[in-house]
Formats: sequence, structure tokens, C-alpha cells
Amino acid sequence: MSLRTAARRTFASLEHRNFRLFFVGQGISQVGNWMTLVAQTLLVLKLTDSGVALGLLAAAQFGPVLLLGPWAGLVADRSDKRKLLVTVQVAAMMQSFVLAALAFTGDPPVGALYAVAVVGGLCMAFDNPARRSFVVEMVPALQINNAVSLNSALMTSSRVIGPALAGALVSTVGYGWAFTVDALSYIAVLAGLLMMRTSELHPSPVATRAKGQIRAGLRYVRSVPELFVPLVMMAVIGTLSYNFQTVFPLFVTRDLQGSEATFTVLFSVVSVGSLAGALVTANRGDIGVRQVSLAAVAYGVALALMALAPTVAVAVVLGVVVGVASITFLVSSTAIVQIKAAADMRGRVLALQAMLFLGSTPVGGPVVGWIADQFGARYSVALGAIAAFGAGLWGLAVLRRASEEPAPAAGGDETDAAVVDGRPEARVA
Repeated sequence: MSLRTAARRTFASLEHRNFRLFFVGQGISQVGNWMTLVAQTLLVLKLTDSGVALGLLAAAQFGPVLLLGPWAGLVADRSDKRKLLVTVQVAAMMQSFVLAALAFTGDPPVGALYAVAVVGGLCMAFDNPARRSFVVEMVPALQINNAVSLNSALMTSSRVIGPALAGALVSTVGYGWAFTVDALSYIAVLAGLLMMRTSELHPSPVATRAKGQIRAGLRYVRSVPELFVPLVMMAVIGTLSYNFQTVFPLFVTRDLQGSEATFTVLFSVVSVGSLAGALVTANRGDIGVRQVSLAAVAYGVALALMALAPTVAVAVVLGVVVGVASITFLVSSTAIVQIKAAADMRGRVLALQAMLFLGSTPVGGPVVGWIADQFGARYSVALGAIAAFGAGLWGLAVLRRASEEPAPAAGGDETDAAVVDGRPEARVA
């Protein structure tokens, strides 16, 4: 395969104007978003010097996703996703301006920072399922996996630039300007959404209002092993293994005797690895539970190596490996959900995944922060390694048991196979 052909396949979704507008707007806005997340973390660490305080910040940022996730997904299924995204982005812009105003006071109360973080979490709860299910509406069905992977590459590439830029702004002009730049970055994503050609979208069916729709979404996920198994893995890994914002600042500054600037460098290096992993995944075809499970095992091994890193230099090298493994799991588990979920259930299923990934942080964040305070951040990283490795092994075990089950006899019970988008599917891909 020539380099040009490979590049065309990797970036195939960008042939579509609406997706290009979305891609560019989100790219700018997500850089600003990561600036705010990192600047918030550094500001709270400066004010408190406490791992538990960082865990509570994570709880404030992501708690609304846990509490409102299923309802927010239902709202996405019932809504014009483009219009919903415009509303949410305006609210998020206002939240960033308030953060900037607090930071410019010089000594903001930590409680106020937590309160504004909760507002940001509310925006995230509604943005996540709407944005991720909207990706599917901008490209033809055959390019969904490519669009999902490129969107993940976009999110991770913003983690390369955002933390580094946050560190530069915080150390030169202060926290307030980092938050202000984030607020202004929302102009790009709003312009992209408003400039789209709605006639070229592929809208999913809008769910009609009815009682019990959230419970129906949960029952649907439980009935489809290709969705249920990755989501259970995400619950475990999201709770204990994806707490970078809580663990890494403590790991770098305490265990490795680095500085706040060193933390932003490590965070950016992990993101470089994530970007590489996302671009590689963009070339893949259909993804099944086996690929998701192997990615989880690899992520567990990478975190175990990171926990043993003796110096900042070694941690930076291992950060690339952690980034590749973490995003491979995240992209794989996201792609299988977006591809296998029925169109009228996609928002609810993606909201459930976001609830398990982001919303689990309020549970895991304070736990790993407490462990870091009591025993050292290495132990928090090691706990994440065990969780990811164990979840991956469990997924492979489920796959093995499914392959050993006898095939259902012709005309057998219809519940022996899952049905996705009206098509019978194997129990586990």
C-alpha cells in the first residue's frame, strides 16, 4: 500500500465538509478545554497541596456525568444533536469566563472552584453523548469507524497541546489567562456547527417520548454482549485506571521529585502516544470484544511499567507506551459501542459509556488520591494497572466461554443471539 493510499484511508472522513468543520472547530475548542482542566488541577494543587483535594476536584468535574448520564443520553436521542451542541457549548463558554474571573482575583476560594467545576461537569454530561453520536451523522455508514477514530485522535491531540500551553500560560501570565483563552476557543466550535449544511447530514431516528426509556436503554445494553462486556470493562478501568489528572501531578512532584512544568510535559507525552495509537486504530475495520480485551491487557502492562519508573526521564519514555495503550482501549471500546448500538439507542448507550468512563472518576478519583497521600502515587498507578489487566483478562475469558458454547439449533430460542440494528449478531465479536 502506498503512503498516499494509506493517508487517504486514515483521513477518509475528512472528505465530507460537515465533518471537516466539526473536526477543526472541536480541535481548537478541545485544546482550550484541556487547558482549563490542567490549569484547574494545578490551581487546586497550589492552593491545597492535597491528593484528596485533587480527587474531590475530579469528582466535581465528572460527578454530573455519573448522576445525569443516562438522562443526558436520552435527551440526545430525543434532540437535534447539532442544536443541542450549540446550546451546551455556549454554556461551557460562560463557565470558562467565570473561572477566569475567579482566577484573576489572585486567591480564589477552593469551594468556588469546585462549584464552577460542577457547572462544567453538567455541560460535559450533555455534550458527550450528543457530540459522539453526532459524529455518526456526518459520514456514511462505512466510514463510521474511521470518523470515530479520527475524532478520538482529535481529542488526544488536543491533550498534547492543551496541557503544554496551560503550563506555559500559568507560568508566564497566570491562571486567569489560561481560562480566558479556553473561553474564546469556543467561538471556533460554535462557528463550525452553525456553518454546517444540514441537508448533508445523516440524522439518526429521533426517539419519541415514552415512559421507561432509560430503563429500556439499560435492558438493551444488557441483552447485547458486544455492548455489555466492553461497558463492564470500561466501568472498572474508568474508575481506577484513567485518573491521570489526579495521579500524575502527585506522581511527578512527589515520587519523581519533578515540578508542575514536568507534569505538563509528561501529560503531553502521554497524549503524543495517544495520538499515534488513535491514528493507527483509524485504519482498522470492524472491532470486536477480543481487540478491546487485548487493548485493556496492554494498558495494564504499560501502567505497571510506569509504576516502576525510577526517574522522570524513564517516565517520559514510558508515557508514550501508556498513551498508545490507553487510547487503543478507549477507541476500540468506543467504536464497538457506536457501530453495534441500534441507531435509536445510540445516545443512551454512549451516555452510559461516558458515565462509566468519566462518571466513574468521582468514585475512583478520591480513592486513588487517598492512596497517593497515604502510600505514594506509585501505588495509585499500580492499582490502575491491576484493574486494566484484570478487566482485559475477564473480557478474554468471556470470549473463550462464548466460543465454547454450542451454536443454537435452527429455529431455536431467539434470545440465543443478540440483535443489533435488526441484524442477528454473534454473542461476542
